[in-house]
Amino acid sequence: MASFIQSPWQFLITHFSDFQLACLGTFFLHEGVFFLSGLPYMWLERTGWFSKYKIQEKNNSPAAQEKCISRLMLYHFGVNLPIMIISYPMFKYMGMRSSLPLPSWKIILTQIIYYFILEDFIFYWGHRILHTKWLYKHVHSVHHEYATPFGLNSEYAHPAEILFLGFATIIGPALTGPHLITLWIWVSVRVLETVEVHCGYHFPWSLSNFLPLYGGADFHDYHHRLLYTKSGNYSSTFTYMDWIFGTDIGYKKLKASKRAELEQKKH
Repeated sequence: MASFIQSPWQFLITHFSDFQLACLGTFFLHEGVFFLSGLPYMWLERTGWFSKYKIQEKNNSPAAQEKCISRLMLYHFGVNLPIMIISYPMFKYMGMRSSLPLPSWKIILTQIIYYFILEDFIFYWGHRILHTKWLYKHVHSVHHEYATPFGLNSEYAHPAEILFLGFATIIGPALTGPHLITLWIWVSVRVLETVEVHCGYHFPWSLSNFLPLYGGADFHDYHHRLLYTKSGNYSSTFTYMDWIFGTDIGYKKLKASKRAELEQKKH
C-alpha cells in the first residue's frame, strides 16, 4: 500500500494500543462517517433544496428528525460500542492485526467483495424474517416508524434488530480476521451505502444509475412506503437476492407502470 498511508498508520500504532484502535477507533470512525454523510440529507429535506430529486413528497418534521438523532446516540453508545468491546477478543483470536506492513489493495478489495456477498445473503434472510408478523410488530416496526427515509434513520432500529442485522455486517471480518485498515474501509463503505439507500433522493449521479444490481435509494424507499406484508425489496446492497426469490415483483410492476405513464405523456 502507498507510503503516504503507511506513515500516518505508523503514528497510530505507535501512540495507541490494538484495543484502542480496534474498539474506540472503529467506533468513532463509524460515528464520523455516519453523521457526516447523513446530516446533509436531513438539511436538504429541511431546506427543500433538490426537491425535484426527492422520491417522496412527504417530509419528516424537525421533531421527528431530532428524535431519531437522540435515539441513535443512545443506541450507538449503549449497543454498538459495547458490542465492539465484547467482540474484540474474537477478532484478535481470528487473526486481526494493526501492525505493519499494510495489506495490498488486492487483498483489501478481495476481502471487501467477500464481505458484501456474505452480508447481502445474511441480511436478506434476516430482514425477511423481521417482516414476519410477530417480529415486525415487536422489533422491526421501530425502523419503519420513518416511512420517508432521510439518511440518518438507516441505523434507527430496535436494539434487538441492531444485534440481529449487525451480525450480517461483522460476520465477514470476524471469519477472516483482516487487517484493521481493511475493517475500517469496510465499515466506512458499508455506512456510506446504508445512508445512501435511506437518503430519500434519487439523483442523476446516484450509484444505482451506473452500477448493475445496486439497489440504491429508489429501490429501498419502495420498501419503506408499503405495509410489512407487501413490501418486498429486502436486500441490503445489491438486488440479486430479491430477483432470485421474486420479492421485487411489486417494485418492478410499479416501475413498469411509471414508464408506461411517461410514454403515454410523450404521445
